[in-house]
Amino acid sequence: MAVRIIRTDEPPRAPAVAALRDKLRTGIVAGGTEQVDVGDAVREIIADVEARGDKAVIEWTRKLDKAELTSETLRVPREQIQRAYAAADEEFLALVRRAAANIRRYQEHILARAPESLKRAGRELGMRYVPVDRVAVYVPGARAVLASTVLMTVVPAHVAGVSEIALVSPPLTDGDISPMVLTLAGELGVWEVYRAAAVPALAALAIGTEAIPAVDKIFGPGNAFVAEAKRQLFGRVGIDSIAGPSEVLIIADETAPPDWVAADMLAQAEHDPGSAVLVTTSEELADAVAAAIEKQLPQLERKKAIEAAIKDYSAVIVVPDIDAACEVANDFAPEHLQIITADDESALAKIRNAGAIFLGAFAPVPLGDYYAGPSHVLPTGGTARFFGPLSCNDFLKASSVVRYDASALAEDADDVIAFATREGLTAHAKAIEIRRK
Repeated sequence: MAVRIIRTDEPPRAPAVAALRDKLRTGIVAGGTEQVDVGDAVREIIADVEARGDKAVIEWTRKLDKAELTSETLRVPREQIQRAYAAADEEFLALVRRAAANIRRYQEHILARAPESLKRAGRELGMRYVPVDRVAVYVPGARAVLASTVLMTVVPAHVAGVSEIALVSPPLTDGDISPMVLTLAGELGVWEVYRAAAVPALAALAIGTEAIPAVDKIFGPGNAFVAEAKRQLFGRVGIDSIAGPSEVLIIADETAPPDWVAADMLAQAEHDPGSAVLVTTSEELADAVAAAIEKQLPQLERKKAIEAAIKDYSAVIVVPDIDAACEVANDFAPEHLQIITADDESALAKIRNAGAIFLGAFAPVPLGDYYAGPSHVLPTGGTARFFGPLSCNDFLKASSVVRYDASALAEDADDVIAFATREGLTAHAKAIEIRRK
């Protein structure tokens, strides 16, 4: 299996490049489900959960994840979480604590703090930040259990000061969810944990059912169905971003080690499904990376899934120069962007759209997946054009604060009344006038 190589002098307008971009924006779906209309499937599940509550959640979980649940077993008992935590090996717990410390340190560093109020002659204009009251984090668990998502969502929520955190993850066929997920929940003190198939679980968290109380905002990544569920539920509930199947775009020149670039592409394709796109100025690197992918792939445990992702959602694009490579990157607006060039800072200056940026040959994406500090919950499918990475600040709500005294109101009253009158809103004007009298 050879990765597709696209050579073009006019990126990103080249038809093959634009077609790949549009395919990724439409949504990466796992092999065998391409014929499913994701939007319609999600819409049906949400409507059923709204109509039948727990019964719908239980039946869809049986259908989708082959797990038998009841209203009483949707929530994982606290004792089960405690048992999983007690059974965890100390080496793993020490690893978790080191990663959590890195994440906490970074999130505390970027936490939004209200600026000093703007004061002027009887006027005080400020900003106030308070945490969202009740949130849910979704932890993927269909093809690979991404237990690290517990850290990448719950730690930022703690830093923001959220008081109620619910966690949901799909069950295994025996009806339980991953002991590793439960261990992390226990380590972080999250005792409200639910097991249910992804889309019905998200619908329940947005709408509320007998066993699953509604939340104010949902966080966490997932597949194309999870991303679509969040899109359809937005408005009933807040969401962090549209974080669907994982993707990487790598900008590289002739200085990049081809074996390393190939390994980075294969790592992203491993998500099953995932996407890996290399944009390079070097014909030699393009050929060397393609050869390295073929060499490395047979050595990987998940080679069948990786091969499908490389075939269906990945490519090597050869462009004339770094400016053109950056133009492609901005057009794709990838979840992960790696830059491995002779002048990384120069390339970085040209980037406008990316969820997370990894600079240099020694900053591969798995650092961000597990350990460095920024959350791995990132916008996908081109949504980095208007969404950013998850952070503690997504768990905060901002309120503006306005305070006037009598003299300040008297000074501004005529202007406010004039605006209200021009808009035909005479009651607005009277609310000012009555105070002046």
